[in-house]
Amino acid sequence: MPGDDVWPAGSVGPDLSTFGTRGLPDAHVYMHLHDSRVLFPKTVMPPWGVTGALSPQEIVDLVAYLQSLKGPAQPEKDPDRNPFTRRRPIGFGDNLDPTNNPAVVAAEDREALWNQRGPSGKSCAECHPGAIDTGMKGVAARYPKFVKPYGRVMNLEDYLTVHGPETTGRAFPMESDDNVSMAIRLKMASNGMPVAVDLESREARAALARGEATFKRRVGQRNHACADCHAPDRGANKFLGGRFLGNVTEGLTRHFPTWRTSQNQAWDMRKRMQWCMTPLGTNMLAADAVEYAELELYLTSFDRGKPMSVPGIRH
Repeated sequence: MPGDDVWPAGSVGPDLSTFGTRGLPDAHVYMHLHDSRVLFPKTVMPPWGVTGALSPQEIVDLVAYLQSLKGPAQPEKDPDRNPFTRRRPIGFGDNLDPTNNPAVVAAEDREALWNQRGPSGKSCAECHPGAIDTGMKGVAARYPKFVKPYGRVMNLEDYLTVHGPETTGRAFPMESDDNVSMAIRLKMASNGMPVAVDLESREARAALARGEATFKRRVGQRNHACADCHAPDRGANKFLGGRFLGNVTEGLTRHFPTWRTSQNQAWDMRKRMQWCMTPLGTNMLAADAVEYAELELYLTSFDRGKPMSVPGIRH
């Protein structure tokens, strides 16, 4: 959109700064805003009118505004205002440096919990002798995976949720500090090792197909799928407003759980998925939902063979 007060522009959608010069009929533009699927069935534009996000009068007002944008478009003075010249966001330095990433310190504190006996009288260390870095080396690189006793795909955090109470009697609820920090500490034992999730077994292939279907399924008031933002033929490597959209084929999982500087908290992959669902106007699933686990397996399939580096740090 034109104007120095408009920030930041994205590149997922087309440039609208001279929209009025297209000469489109008002009724056509109205339908485009009300429910663009009528005109373009594969569009990623939300059906603003159908969901009630915009009232009929608001759409009329938007049509009038868009038709007024005649141009000529003014050149941008600041390259960071232009999404095609804007710099890609940089990282936060060494994510495994405890002076830089608070999640490392929190995870290291869980070593005491590893050796501490729970209500059942047993500790994690009694079943997994040796230090975490030796006894658990390579384990996390195989998650998410199909866990036969539970008949479903689980990530490491899922497994802690049920395995902890069964063995030590200590609760590790999903998304709790104990669960996330313990998962980080266990994954740190596999840092530098390649992700080695199973994609060949019958159970894995079936779960992978369901996870891919979830990735591509459009949901919520905005009628969006994960693929609309993160597939390379759609929004990936572009800006949605000021947010840079990651590319699923580059791998998005091997640094999770990750420290979120904006939230001052470590998040596992599930919380990140739930966070994504909020602006889509979609109901969240329970954190331990198998749909999330299978989606995570699909996402992790793109990280297979790439080195783990947990915890990450992101804004």
